[in-house]
Amino acid sequence: MKAKRRRHSSEFKAKVGLEALNGLKTIQQIAKEYQVHPVQVSDWKKVIVESAVGAFEKGSSAVCAQEFESERTALNAIIGDLTVQLDFLKKKSKQLGL
Repeated sequence: MKAKRRRHSSEFKAKVGLEALNGLKTIQQIAKEYQVHPVQVSDWKKVIVESAVGAFEKGSSAVCAQEFESERTALNAIIGDLTVQLDFLKKKSKQLGL
């Protein structure tokens, strides 16, 4: 029987990723110490490096929120159109006896 997959908290991932980023130990040593796969350690390190750029951008969270809201509005409009079309087609299919 397979063992259950372990779920790691974001704090744990950050701790391991930062230790890998620090460079005092090899990825293999860190993986053995924390009992995770070396690929996971590398992935977590990569995520930290990629997200570090966004931490220093001015107003990045405001821009992301604005983009999210505009996309949400557009998707809600599409959902409304599709709902109207579906209702129309249901009504027509009942009239035709399908």
